[in-house]
Amino acid sequence: MTEPAQYPPPTTAAQPATRPEPGPVPLGAAPRPTDGADLAARIRGAIADELGDRVAGLERAHVAADLDGADIASAHVDLTGVVVRFDGTPAAPSAGEAAEQRWRPEVVRRERATARRVRLEAHRLVVVDLPVDLTAEADGLRFDWVEGADGRVGVEAVEPSAEHPVSGHARVSVDKEGLVATVRGILAVVLLQQGVTLTDLDVDVVSRGPRAASVRVDAAIKKGVFLSARVQATASVTVDDAMVLSVRDVQLGSPNPLVGALLGTVKGRVEAATAQDIDLGAHLPEGVRLADVRLDVGQELTISARLA
Repeated sequence: MTEPAQYPPPTTAAQPATRPEPGPVPLGAAPRPTDGADLAARIRGAIADELGDRVAGLERAHVAADLDGADIASAHVDLTGVVVRFDGTPAAPSAGEAAEQRWRPEVVRRERATARRVRLEAHRLVVVDLPVDLTAEADGLRFDWVEGADGRVGVEAVEPSAEHPVSGHARVSVDKEGLVATVRGILAVVLLQQGVTLTDLDVDVVSRGPRAASVRVDAAIKKGVFLSARVQATASVTVDDAMVLSVRDVQLGSPNPLVGALLGTVKGRVEAATAQDIDLGAHLPEGVRLADVRLDVGQELTISARLA
């Protein structure tokens, strides 16, 4: 059996990690909020600051919170009707620029607390023209209230541990035809940059059980005046009881002999990329254990996960 890979792959001494550590999330002027209404308003402001002009309809969002001393007894964010777009907006900053823009306060006061229950939902949220139905809930999230020398206050996550585990669940559902249309649009733009026109795309996902599915892709492409062809790809995907993801039976082909020959040159790389299994829980903190992952395929594609 192939040894499960940790994902993402660990960095080596020759390739040090460049991803900046996430800093505290700013929530306005100090001191920290002392009632739920104030906290809810600050959460809404933080969402608006994070998404900027990429979000529309944020006034439709419902945000509610209850405080119990320093602890957040509950926080509920409902983004139903909100639209998030990534096309036509300024490019995302580089990792270095993002690190500079993050709030990095000189902490003058720190207070440990727990978010006993946090719920995020949207029925539906539109992301890049794709309606997404989302429900996520987590219990027992530890964090610190941090106050900076600049007079601002924020929250900083504390990593879960065996003594302080986190439980919860999440469910994401999208219309299958809508997902294919979105993928078609994105892929068309990418291929066009390579001088290839995507003239048709069909993607079919068939459930083979609660943790298994087969995927079939049938695309029609055109390059220049003389070259046009269909390309087919198939694969099977499974997640076992140990929460290890495997991709098998990858096939690439085309009725066009020239395109088929070109696909043959990349087949080895595709097989190598999919040969290693992916341990979905490898990089989760000690206090977070992935207990189950489910895939339901019908008119909608639904992925659900549960933390122990």
